[in-house]
Amino acid sequence: MSDIIRLLPDHVANQIAAGEVVQRPASVVKELLENAIDAGATQISLIIKDAGKTLIQVIDDGKGMSMTDARMAFERHATSKITNANDLFNLHTKGFRGEALASVAAIAHVSLKTKREEDDLGTILEIEGSNVVNQEPVVTTKGTMISVRNLFYNVPARRKFLKSDNVELRNITDEFHRVAMAHPQVGLKFSSNDTELFNLPISNYRQRIVNIMGAKTNEKLVPVEEETELVKITGFVGKPEFARKTKGLQYFFVNDRFIKHNYLHHAVTSAFEGLLKEKNNPTYFLFLDVPKDSVDINIHPTKTEVKFDDEHSLYAIVRASVKHALGQFSINAIDFDKEPQYEVPYEYTKKNTSSPKIEVNPDFNPFSSSDTSNSSKPSPSYSKPAPQAWESLYAGLDESSTLQDETEEVSMTTSMFEDEKVTRNIFQLQRKFIISTLKSGMLVIHQNRAHERVLYEQLLKHITVQRGTSQQLLFPLRLNLPVDEVSILTQLQDQLEQTGFIFKTLVNNVVEIVGLPIQLKEKHVPEVLETIIRDSELDLPKESFSQSDRLAATMARGMAIRSGESMSQEAMENLVDELFACKESELTAQGKKVFINITGESLNLKFN
Repeated sequence: MSDIIRLLPDHVANQIAAGEVVQRPASVVKELLENAIDAGATQISLIIKDAGKTLIQVIDDGKGMSMTDARMAFERHATSKITNANDLFNLHTKGFRGEALASVAAIAHVSLKTKREEDDLGTILEIEGSNVVNQEPVVTTKGTMISVRNLFYNVPARRKFLKSDNVELRNITDEFHRVAMAHPQVGLKFSSNDTELFNLPISNYRQRIVNIMGAKTNEKLVPVEEETELVKITGFVGKPEFARKTKGLQYFFVNDRFIKHNYLHHAVTSAFEGLLKEKNNPTYFLFLDVPKDSVDINIHPTKTEVKFDDEHSLYAIVRASVKHALGQFSINAIDFDKEPQYEVPYEYTKKNTSSPKIEVNPDFNPFSSSDTSNSSKPSPSYSKPAPQAWESLYAGLDESSTLQDETEEVSMTTSMFEDEKVTRNIFQLQRKFIISTLKSGMLVIHQNRAHERVLYEQLLKHITVQRGTSQQLLFPLRLNLPVDEVSILTQLQDQLEQTGFIFKTLVNNVVEIVGLPIQLKEKHVPEVLETIIRDSELDLPKESFSQSDRLAATMARGMAIRSGESMSQEAMENLVDELFACKESELTAQGKKVFINITGESLNLKFN
């Protein structure tokens, strides 16, 4: 019997390994940006086309490579970062595994142009699917420019399962944010399809966060600073009133490396306990500096998972630091409602006070027709009416008018009892359900889902058939959002305007709205737009109707009346009528049940 175990060819092994390191275009961006940081660059440019599927290019002014190093960089497990196993516990660089460039070169067309400062000529290297097709000297500037084209060109199955351009661009932007926040001492630029999205100058941590997230972010940040023998913590947490339902603005950095750590996340969340609204998540940008030998980075090729020597102590320190920061800035102090006019300025507390002087006019008579005692004094504001004026109030009053009043009183009483009768037929239960009686039993309607279904069909009609009605705002509503979120709204602007939104500007970090859909309350606008952006980030279908359907469903979910809100009698009746006028009244757009019918027979069974 022949042997069956064989050694795989290098190009096959590289493609398999690439599946771990390069999961999507954002993975390539992360590796290339980190290599530029390790090369000592002070200015880095990231250029993207078609969400990284066509081109990913990183240009830096780092130290560059020699001709030999340029060729060796694409060999598996070839690295300049470490020399032995002990170096894994004393890492000062982002990369160390020597897998990234070899994995990228196995599944894309890669072009590298690099030059050291001391060299007269640089090197250009071209690789396609791990095969070097060209290497020669070239005239270029100091630093490195690496271009990755046609990602997954030889692995069509992986390319097929990439998400839409919007989703992939969002993931690339996330990786760019993480590198940019960790290294404010490096200037970074980011362009997508010839449009500049970010131009971040060299700055400090706070300025870098504000430059990425928007100018108004500055007023939302509370600084956190703590230094112990185990860890030095710096950074910022968001004020509780600005907390969002999304989990995007949560960043942990350990030794300037972005990580994901559920245990430390729980430490921050517990520090906010009692300060956040239900389902809201805290915002934080925390930078942890720990001894190099107390953390293990070599857990996963993405290097976002780490292990600490003493996680329990680290948990306690992080939690205490955040609570201290919130308390120091009076975030969690009890703040009762106070009348500002009763507050005494500090400079007045030491001043002598005198009794107020009260002036009284002893000759003032409110019932006199004129004040003859002193013409210089103000005249009274009230004069006694003439006797005939009182009698005129009863003029024309006879039995017919009395009978008419009694009839009106009976009519009002009757209508009141009729309203009471209607109230018994339909009412609200627990501010969540609408109960309506039927001949056969009882109808229990989920008010939030019912309103969501009604709004969904109305909004879908506005987007696809006719333009929705818009209510003009007296004062424009200005929202400050991250650049990538503004970009998503720009893509959806035409469809949003069909529903009733009217945007005046959609530039950089500013969204200015001058009109809203008639059913949308102004206080719910940030939450609705946040829901739209969050759903769009997950995946935006390419088909026009699918986009409209998802947008209508998302807006309906954000605009629908909440569970816990009280509804008037008329509002409940209108909602029930509109629900059963819908094409589909039993299910929401997500397929959730809207109402149930409880028959008299099923109630009888409960008593048997």
